Amino acid sequence: RVGCPGRRAGKLARRRPWGPTARAAMSQFIKPNIILLKDGTDSSQGKGQIISNINACMAVVDIVKTTLGPRGMDKLIEDGGDTTITNDGATVMKKLQVVHPAAKILVDISKAQDNEVGDGTTSVVVLAGELLKEAKSFLEDGLVAPQIIKGYRVASNLALQKLRDLAVDLNEKSKEETRAMLIKCAETTLNSKLVSDYKKFFAEMSVDAVSLLGEDLATSHVGIKKVTGGSVMETMLVDGVAFKKTFSYAGFEQQPKSFDNPKILLLSLELELKAEKDNAEVRITDPDQYQSIVDAEWNIIYEKLDLIAATGANVVLSRLAIGDLATQYFADRNIFCAGRVENEDLERTRRATGGEVQTTAQGISPNVLGTCARFEEKQIGAERYNLFTGSPVTKTSTILIRGGAQQFIDEAERSLNDSIMIVRRAMRNRKVVGGGGAIEMEISRFLREYARSAKGKQQLVINYFARALEVIPMTLAQNSGADGTSILNQLRTKHAAGGTEGRWFGVDCINCKTTDTFQEYIWEPVIVKESALSAATEAACLILSIDETVKNPQSEKPQGGMGKGKGKGKGKGMPGKGRGRGPRILQR
Repeated sequence: RVGCPGRRAGKLARRRPWGPTARAAMSQFIKPNIILLKDGTDSSQGKGQIISNINACMAVVDIVKTTLGPRGMDKLIEDGGDTTITNDGATVMKKLQVVHPAAKILVDISKAQDNEVGDGTTSVVVLAGELLKEAKSFLEDGLVAPQIIKGYRVASNLALQKLRDLAVDLNEKSKEETRAMLIKCAETTLNSKLVSDYKKFFAEMSVDAVSLLGEDLATSHVGIKKVTGGSVMETMLVDGVAFKKTFSYAGFEQQPKSFDNPKILLLSLELELKAEKDNAEVRITDPDQYQSIVDAEWNIIYEKLDLIAATGANVVLSRLAIGDLATQYFADRNIFCAGRVENEDLERTRRATGGEVQTTAQGISPNVLGTCARFEEKQIGAERYNLFTGSPVTKTSTILIRGGAQQFIDEAERSLNDSIMIVRRAMRNRKVVGGGGAIEMEISRFLREYARSAKGKQQLVINYFARALEVIPMTLAQNSGADGTSILNQLRTKHAAGGTEGRWFGVDCINCKTTDTFQEYIWEPVIVKESALSAATEAACLILSIDETVKNPQSEKPQGGMGKGKGKGKGKGMPGKGRGRGPRILQR
């Protein structure tokens, strides 16, 4: 033992406890990693993830920002060979096909604003982007996201309350004054559209179209039809229904094309001989029996036609097909008919004429027939249209848009849709505020004053929320070619003076100066600003609350077609395909 020092040293080494390096090296074998996500899943989190989401949103905002205001630029978007020219915020956002998950939130709020109000789709995206831009500087300086979100929510509630206090109620106006107010609101909406040169013409048309609707004011009952050719001033409003001539058979030209005070029958019924089913088999013992089968088919359709003619209807419209036999039958009796009428057009015809859609020809009573002052088939451009006008119970209207280029007509339709939505909202809620960035400047001034009395970090957040609101007048001025900084300083001076005289000063985009927007009739329904402010704040807070994104690359790969052995072929020689019982060739 004395002569073997190595053996003793080995025992001492085995008894000596492990050092920290050795324990760390062995820990990976003692405690295996816990895998929660699939292999290849990308997970990024923390402040860097929030800033990355903000940068993605800012890239989208920069695209639509230049479309804001009467002097905003248009965007030409090409998608699969289809070309769209527009400055409508919701249309641009939809056509961009944004794939970033956080930036898609801006697309959603723009779409929601368009569906709910109709206008302010660009403003809501620009405002949300500016709130995120201000929040980014806070994050980089070390302020945590929950503090920013709390401050934004407080500022948003204060802004909405101030907005309601500033709104001017026009409920006590006369009928003529109310109509003038609605036209001014529609003109404000059309100011930034491609049809701004004809804003008075289209604004009056929008008000008249909505005025014809019932108490529900459903915009789906305002039909918009596009007819290429002619001048835009040839656009016409029909106080009833107009739809394009449907597919017709021989005998249609022999039918009368106009009636005064006609009786109108609406059907959801097929008036056509049924074709025999494939491989149908009928066994007969006598050739005369076959003729009886054929006669039975003819008797069925003739019975339907006789019942319809007995109602005294002059016009017959059906959702389903009206065949050549029925077309000639009606022509012989001076009855106009149209089959394959679209559901939307048939429903609007029902509302316009007071009729009811029937699903059978049996038991049709006179009270289900509709009527109108005049029906006629009229040539409009290169198309023929069926017009039902002058009904005393009408609750629908149709606008026929004319124009040269198809892109211009499409943009005119989008502009009219926004205008109609604004008029509809203004009819229900007749409170308005000044446009041109005036209301944003007044709320910004109010929040700055409030921030002075706030304590802690919230003071900074509310102050920067107020600064973010100024992006609307600044962008309007910049897009108009004016000096944005100079215009903004002038507006701050006007609003800081206080009182009712200075609160409605905003940007005059045409003359590149400040103006009293209320005196200039640049009005917007308060519901537009309420919706935009709420949606922008919610979107900004939602994006700021996302601190981790988990993404699986496998889910982004395009799904392949059918696997091998899943085809429908039954051949024996196709490698790996089909379901035949022949030998399969194994590919290596």
